[in-house]
Order: sequence, then C-alpha cells, then structure tokens
Amino acid sequence: MAIPFIFRCNTNGFPMIESRSINVSATTVTFDFNSHPVFRQPFTGGFFVKITQPIPAGTTTTLPIVFSADGINKVITTYNGAEITVADFKGTGIYLFFYDNSSNTLQLID
Repeated sequence: MAIPFIFRCNTNGFPMIESRSINVSATTVTFDFNSHPVFRQPFTGGFFVKITQPIPAGTTTTLPIVFSADGINKVITTYNGAEITVADFKGTGIYLFFYDNSSNTLQLID
C-alpha cells in the first residue's frame, strides 16, 4: 500500500532576506543577515537574497562566501557542490538561491 507523501516547497511564495553587514577575515567573506526562518526552521525551497554591501576591493579572490544569521553559518555552493568564492561573486544586487534543509545545502541558482 502506498503512503501518500506531501512535500511543501514555497507554499507562501518566495521569501527575501537582505544582508546587513559584511565581514572579511583571513578565511572567509561573511554576509550577516537578520534572523529569518530560512536559517532557523526546517525549510526547503527557493528564496531571494538582496546583497547590499560590496566586497571590499583587494579581497583575496579565493575566499569562500558564507551567509550567517542566528549564529548559523551556511557555505554557498554552486553546481556539483563547489563553493562560491569572491572570484565568482558578481557584486551587489538580488540573487536566487535554493536551500535544502535535509542536506544542509545552500546553492546559488546561476
């Protein structure tokens, strides 16, 4: 007997989060965000991210980009799980992401 399975993805539309600050360290470039359910609750689906701070000129291009909110850091990946680095980043603007809570994957849709 088949068991019905309900999978909800973006049932209330696409949420948007906006970066509040940027921190460049020797190992990462971290964009900080206010508290948001995308980071705190089980969530699978697409969402928009508005990046409002530019990465400072002269930042090492091999540093990975990380999103941080609620004390949780998420490394951004692209196809095949490759980490997004400063060299891949296009600057301020609006980006589309997909997050899969079950695999803890945050992927830039490019």
